[in-house]
Amino acid sequence: MLILRARPRLQLIPSPSPTPLQSLRHATVVISSDFAELTIIWHRQAIDMDIFSQILELDEDGTYDFSKEMVAAYFSQATTTFSDMDKAMADKKLPELSALGHFLKGSSAALGISKVQAACEKMQHYGELRDEAADKDLKADEALSKISALLVEVKAEYADAETWLKKWYEDKNESFDEVKP
Repeated sequence: MLILRARPRLQLIPSPSPTPLQSLRHATVVISSDFAELTIIWHRQAIDMDIFSQILELDEDGTYDFSKEMVAAYFSQATTTFSDMDKAMADKKLPELSALGHFLKGSSAALGISKVQAACEKMQHYGELRDEAADKDLKADEALSKISALLVEVKAEYADAETWLKKWYEDKNESFDEVKP
């Protein structure tokens, strides 16, 4: 987060951020009610717009019906998959967790939901008892521990993406109320 203060002169004051600025895609600007402070909250884009734009190109006649149906189907699919992941985690079924991670990775990639895609790819590998980032094999208990933490992360990333996508369609005067996957 960066805070711009208007008194006595404009200055940039960096504040700690868990994400390097090089990987940030856009910012949210918040102006306080007295306009004395302008806060810019930097965050990574929830959606890869290059990919999502390709999906939008499939819509016809200025409507968003096709892409909105794809997104609604993804929401339904992700909700079901997360439920299945929770069950597989409780049952300590690593091969099933790997398969579910692979499944949701593909769906997420198709819509440009890149942070969910990346987390699901990790889950796929952990379920295969492999940590690709560390280039090492894992024991079952290590893999389950990593997947347990990753499930929390991937659900949060999904919630961010879902919020972003719903807001994007709302801004286009489209609603998910009438869409059924």
